[in-house]
Amino acid sequence: MSQNQLDSRLVGRVLARLRAEKGITQEVLSGLSDIGRTHLSALERGERKPTLETLYRISNALDMPMSVIVAEIEKEIRENS
Repeated sequence: MSQNQLDSRLVGRVLARLRAEKGITQEVLSGLSDIGRTHLSALERGERKPTLETLYRISNALDMPMSVIVAEIEKEIRENS
């Protein structure tokens, strides 16, 4: 994979981990963030990449700044390179 592309599987792992750390299900997070559960599931599996709007909604639902999610993604990238 080119270094100019973001690995959607890595993003999905971060989102799934942060959701699990908050102790909430995909169903609850999808409801709180007003996105479909199947869409959230696809994001967590790395089949789709979140838009900024989706990432913002998820961060609000997880009660954390979007910058925390981005920082966690960047941390994963550093650890996996």
